[in-house]
Amino acid sequence: MTEHETGPGDRAAQQAGGATARAGVRQDNGAQVKTGKDNGGVPEAGIPELVIISGMSGAGRSTAAKCLEDLGWFVVDNLPPALIPTMVELGARSQGNVARIAVVVDVRGRRFFDNLRESLADLDARGVTRRTVFLESSDEALVRRFESVRRPHPLQGDGRIVDGIAAERELLRELRGDADLVIDTSGLNVHELRAKMHAQFAGEEEPELRATVMSFGFKYGLPVDADLVVDMRFLPNPHWIPELRPYTGLNEEVASYVFNQPGAKEFLDRYAELLRLVAAGYRREGKRYVTIAVGCTGGKHRSVAMSEKLAARLAAEGVETVVVHRDMGRE
Repeated sequence: MTEHETGPGDRAAQQAGGATARAGVRQDNGAQVKTGKDNGGVPEAGIPELVIISGMSGAGRSTAAKCLEDLGWFVVDNLPPALIPTMVELGARSQGNVARIAVVVDVRGRRFFDNLRESLADLDARGVTRRTVFLESSDEALVRRFESVRRPHPLQGDGRIVDGIAAERELLRELRGDADLVIDTSGLNVHELRAKMHAQFAGEEEPELRATVMSFGFKYGLPVDADLVVDMRFLPNPHWIPELRPYTGLNEEVASYVFNQPGAKEFLDRYAELLRLVAAGYRREGKRYVTIAVGCTGGKHRSVAMSEKLAARLAAEGVETVVVHRDMGRE
């Protein structure tokens, strides 16, 4: 971890409790488990895969959880251990919509922490495939991270940060010994930790990038969530063709008019090629979502036609793509 990083788990240093769910649900059947064990009434074929993320505060739990979320896992932060079996059962009853669950367990819920062993035994009895990831870091790195965000350690009380770290190590000693994967983040930055998690949990079926292609009208303002913006106003406007004006870029005649203009097809080819380079860079930096905004004057003709073609190109190259026409119909 460099001195300029706040730590991949800086949010884990906060004292605020409460269980919050971050949905990253894939619509597939995921990893399914079949076992001869008693599953407590839960259908065997629908038991979700489970990952428990724990470790030292400030060592990177939040970053690890976010990485799994980006890979399509349903992530629950700071869930009391006693509720983990209930969460798995709810996932099993979701008809495959929640096939993989990641739960962050840490000392913020320390009054529930003693229930963890009992909950793990319950999961074993249900035949749940589970893995425990433990995030570790040196005392020096943890002290530096807490000082950089100017927050106390959750267990330090009236003492020093090092006192809180020592108390937490003792509390988590047994869990660390039982962990399936221990990652030492002392010398890792955020991107390196994400790469390690991705290497462990990204299946071959995972899409390399998820893209939203959004058409919009400049007269209604730029999309605030756009990562990339392109301007189709260099093409003639079908609005000035009386027989095309009532229609949108979804109409075949409008799309044909747009792509028969000089430069339209060339733009599509070259921009699709550029996106390949951008996508490779996003993957290296751990970015899994991108919004591409395609604009024209009113967001009705040119931008809509180009968005549809661009989305089709991306989908053909294996990018999970959604098309949104923000301003179509506003005029």
